[in-house]
Amino acid sequence: MLDREGFRPNVGIVLLNARNQVFWGKRLRTHSWQFPQGGINHGESPEQAMLRELHEEVGLMPEHVHIVARTRDWLRYEVPDHFIRKDARGHYRGQKQIWFLLRLVGHDSDLNLRATDHPEFDAWRWNDYWVPLDMVVEFKRHVYEMALTELARFLPRVGQPNRYLRSGLRAPRQSAQDGFQHGSDSSSDQTSQDGLRGEGEPT
Repeated sequence: MLDREGFRPNVGIVLLNARNQVFWGKRLRTHSWQFPQGGINHGESPEQAMLRELHEEVGLMPEHVHIVARTRDWLRYEVPDHFIRKDARGHYRGQKQIWFLLRLVGHDSDLNLRATDHPEFDAWRWNDYWVPLDMVVEFKRHVYEMALTELARFLPRVGQPNRYLRSGLRAPRQSAQDGFQHGSDSSSDQTSQDGLRGEGEPT
């Protein structure tokens, strides 16, 4: 399902833990890391698509997360021709995305990269919020920067997550950090699952 400009509606997911670290997934059999994302099917709302993709890609159910915020408008990126299937070239240009900021209220053990028979990731870890963009495929970097910057003001205060989850209050604004990490490894936990089949764009 493409819009008139050739962009496929899509959702992106920034999943936080209690320390405001983000889920960072390694694409199958590649050296690229990214956030969970996926297309919006016909008849789905962005939120419905996000919850479906959340389960398909990382194995979480709606009760495992709290929706903190989402981006106001679509964020777009174009996909280079050599990443596009031959039968889609000429009319498919890329993705337009609504990004969601989620808080994990379950446990790390609830995460499951093999929740379906078409996994997207073969490893994952928790990373600092300002992720190293040079580990992201180049054509997605600008959208990542825009999404993280827009959502940063909704980050809950570390050490006081339940106050906002219980009351429904918006977390206080926080200034976006200048720049992103480059080439650093600030991960804490990592889970690897090897021997899985990869899939290319479009997703």
